[in-house]
Amino acid sequence: MKKSDLWKCNHCDKKKITGLIAGTAIIAAASELLLSLYFVKRTLVRSKAKVEDTMKMAGTDWSAYVSGIREDREWLWQHEHESVTILSRDGLKLSGTMFPVENSRGTVLCLHGYTSNAEQDYTSLARYYMENNFQILLVDHRAHGQSEGTYIGFGILDRYDALKWIEYLNHRFGTEKKILVQGTSMGAATALMLSGLKLPKNVAGIVSDCAFTSPWDVFKSVLKNWYHLPAFPLLHITNWMAKKLAGYDYRSCTAKEEVKKSSVPILLIHGEKDTFVPTSMCEEIYRNCPDAEMQIIAGASHAESFYKDTALYKKRLQEFFVKCEI
Repeated sequence: MKKSDLWKCNHCDKKKITGLIAGTAIIAAASELLLSLYFVKRTLVRSKAKVEDTMKMAGTDWSAYVSGIREDREWLWQHEHESVTILSRDGLKLSGTMFPVENSRGTVLCLHGYTSNAEQDYTSLARYYMENNFQILLVDHRAHGQSEGTYIGFGILDRYDALKWIEYLNHRFGTEKKILVQGTSMGAATALMLSGLKLPKNVAGIVSDCAFTSPWDVFKSVLKNWYHLPAFPLLHITNWMAKKLAGYDYRSCTAKEEVKKSSVPILLIHGEKDTFVPTSMCEEIYRNCPDAEMQIIAGASHAESFYKDTALYKKRLQEFFVKCEI
C-alpha cells in the first residue's frame, strides 16, 4: 500500500471516529434534554405531579393511622366552616376553608405539602388546634386543590401567597388576633421562607414539620436516592427550564437562608427516619435560625411525626404556645 493510500485511510478513520463522537454527544445531549423536560413536568406542572408518586417516594406507611384520621375528619367537618378565596399578587384565585371559633386564642394558618391538600395534611392537627381553642384556616397552595395555577411554587412563590392569607385574616379578624403559621413538608419550607419577609406583629410564631432547605437541595436528594442520577447536568438544565416556565430559580429563595432574618420564634419538627427530606436539612436550618427549637421524633418517617409520637408532638406545641404568648 502506498503511503498516500495509507494516509487517506487513516484520515477517513479519523473522520469516522470524530463523526461517531459528535453523534454520540448529540444523542446524549438530546437524551439529557428530554429527561430534564420530563423531570420539570413531573415536578412543576400541576397536571403531571401526582400525589401517588410523592407518597411512594416519601415511603411513609399510613395504614396504622387511617381509622383515626377518618374519625378526626368526621369530627372536623361537623363544625362550622366556610369556603374563602383571595387573589395572589399575580392574579391567581387561591382557595381555603375557614373554621371560625368564637373568642379563640388565635388563628392557625395551615400550609400543606407537595401534591397534597390542606384537608389531607391537617385533619388531625386541625382537630387538636380547635380543641385547644384555636380557629383554623386550611389553604390550598397555588396549583393544588381548589386553587388556580399551572406551576407549583415550592415555597418560593407560595411565601407571598401565605403573606396574602395573613393579610386576609387581619382584615377579617383584626390585628389583635394572633396568628400561628404551621407548615408540613413544602408547606413548612414555605413557612420558613415566609419568616424572612416583613411580617405583621401579630404573627406569633411558626411551626415547621419536615421542611426542606431549598428546592435545589431536595431535588438533588431525590435524583440521588430515587433515580440514582447525578445532579449535573440534569438539575442545572431543569433549573433553567423552571426559570423560563414558572419564573423562579430553585436557589433564588431558601428556607435555610431566610430563617436568618426571622423575627418570630420557630419550632422545627422532623422525623428521624425521613428519607424523602433528610433530617440533616432540619439540622442545617436549625443552625441558621436565631430563635428556634428543634424536635427530632424517633422512628418517624416523612410527615409522620404527629402520628408517631402524638404525646411528644402535643407537648412541644403546648410549650411553644407559651413561648409565643398565644
